[in-house]
Amino acid sequence: MKAGISEIFSIGSRVRVAQSVIIYHHPEHRNQPFDLKGYEGEVIAIVLEWHGRPVSANLPIHVKFSNKLKVHLQESELEKVD
Repeated sequence: MKAGISEIFSIGSRVRVAQSVIIYHHPEHRNQPFDLKGYEGEVIAIVLEWHGRPVSANLPIHVKFSNKLKVHLQESELEKVD
């Protein structure tokens, strides 16, 4: 894993979106801009390889907010929740 991501976030970590992140695929606001700032969720994956080969994903942290809402985010957009 990249240094930094593995030190702060791991699978199962509780996180909060620390800055404004606009998405358009929120199940209750489909095709409308929706800001995730302040939302809390759980890290379900850190994408650093695909089929055994390393990748340089620009949004490597996969976060689950609800059963219907999962989002890929950058480390800088998140903060760990105690």
